[in-house]
Amino acid sequence: MVGKENLRTEDLNLCFEKLMMLVDGGDGIDVGAKGVKMDGGVIAGWKDIPMELLLQIISLVDDRTVIVASGVCCGWRDAICFGLTHLSLSWCKKNMNNLVLSLAPKFAKLQTLILRQDKPQLADDAVETIASYCHDLQVLDLRKSSKLSDLSLYALAHGCPDLVKLNISGCTAFSDTALAYLASYCRKLKVLNLCSCVKAASDTALQAIGQYCNSLQSVNLGWCENVSDVGVMSLAYGCRDLRTLDLCGCVLITDDSVIAMANMCPHLRSLGLYYCQNITDRAMYSLAHSCIKHKPTKWGTTGKGKNDDDGLRTLNISQCTALTPPAVQAVCDSFPALHTCSGRHSLIMSGCLNLMSVHCACAVQAHRAPSAFPYPAH
Repeated sequence: MVGKENLRTEDLNLCFEKLMMLVDGGDGIDVGAKGVKMDGGVIAGWKDIPMELLLQIISLVDDRTVIVASGVCCGWRDAICFGLTHLSLSWCKKNMNNLVLSLAPKFAKLQTLILRQDKPQLADDAVETIASYCHDLQVLDLRKSSKLSDLSLYALAHGCPDLVKLNISGCTAFSDTALAYLASYCRKLKVLNLCSCVKAASDTALQAIGQYCNSLQSVNLGWCENVSDVGVMSLAYGCRDLRTLDLCGCVLITDDSVIAMANMCPHLRSLGLYYCQNITDRAMYSLAHSCIKHKPTKWGTTGKGKNDDDGLRTLNISQCTALTPPAVQAVCDSFPALHTCSGRHSLIMSGCLNLMSVHCACAVQAHRAPSAFPYPAH
């Protein structure tokens, strides 16, 4: 049914009924047996729905229904193409590439497009079509699109310069040259997911990202095993507004990467160092010291303690077996939002049996609470 200009009358009626079920009975709208009565008349069939009401209804239905509705008639198609800004096709398990090829020219006003796949379906021609028509795109999710080549990144660089959030995790065919090229054009990027992009996420690409994408706030470099201190330090010095950095499985990085983040990124809230076994106490003490360095100071302050919302809120040091309890405890003591207590784990230390003695303040208080009543009541 999708992509056809002429639908059967039964399909149109069914689509109309489904849409009308979502219309509320208030604000001058009365849903009755003979149709929908509005202030301007009665909607007895799908052709009678005014554009304003159609756009309101479309915002409530699922994406499959939106696509079907766009094929009802020219009026509906034009209304939907003009008003639709968010679309997800992740429900499409087959022929997603053909679906994108047919829809992208119609939905040119899209700002968010989710194309996550369990199995790779997309090819370069689909992404090139998106880049050719959807110039307002700000959020694009291409997770697990392993069939895509550098041609897709080059097309996005030229066609979608306003990208703010890009997820290409699992896109293993991209090169670092293409990623660096994208960074030089898409300078508004704030969120970038490169998890498992082993070829693309190199120090060379990260140097370009640090140079051009200064508004970056979140980067996922999980399992990008070619990333070293050179690349991470480039991010730290170029992207001072970083809030979230995931370096899990980046086995080449050392303390220098963490120290650069601690010194240069005062807004860092989440840091993932899972399986970064070259990290030592030196990195932990630099994080703890950054709490003091980045603490806001004003004339006439009363010396109140650091707000729980400031500084690190999540730290994953699982499998960082070189760390010792005093260094990790120093970090935990410096950032009140880090917790080891049950139900609030935000300081994650699995696989580090030598760190069992590290506890947050509330965990210590909970442990000591029973001692407040040393004698049984009589």
